[in-house]
Amino acid sequence: MKIMDIKPIKTESDYQKALEEVESLMNAKKDSPEGDKLEVLISLIESYEEKYHQILPPDPIEAILHEMESQDLSYKDLEPILGSKSRVSEILNKKRYLSLNMIRKLRECLGISAEILIKPYKLTIS
Repeated sequence: MKIMDIKPIKTESDYQKALEEVESLMNAKKDSPEGDKLEVLISLIESYEEKYHQILPPDPIEAILHEMESQDLSYKDLEPILGSKSRVSEILNKKRYLSLNMIRKLRECLGISAEILIKPYKLTIS
C-alpha cells in the first residue's frame, strides 16, 4: 500500500499548495488512491480555513442589502416590511435599529435568518 504524501497545513504557503493539489485531483474517482487523497486534503483545508479564514456572517443591514440586490428589490419594496419610506431609509442607513416585528417580517418575506437579523450593530451618528 502506497503512503499518501500529505502533511499538516501549518502556513499560508502550505494552504495554497494544498488548494493547488485539490485542484489537480478534482476529477479523481471515488475510492481510488487519488480520491482518498482528495478527501484527506479537503478535510485538512476545511480545518485550516475554520481556524484562519473564518467568514463572519454579515451584520443585519448588510444582509438586508445583499438580499435586496439578489432579489432585485428597491427601497419601496421594503415599505410593507419596515414601514414608511423614511423608516426604510433610517433602517438601511443605520439611523434606527430593527424592531422585533421588522425582524420577523424580514425573515418571513426575504428569507434572512433570524440569527443574522438579531445580531447587534452600531448606528451611524450624524
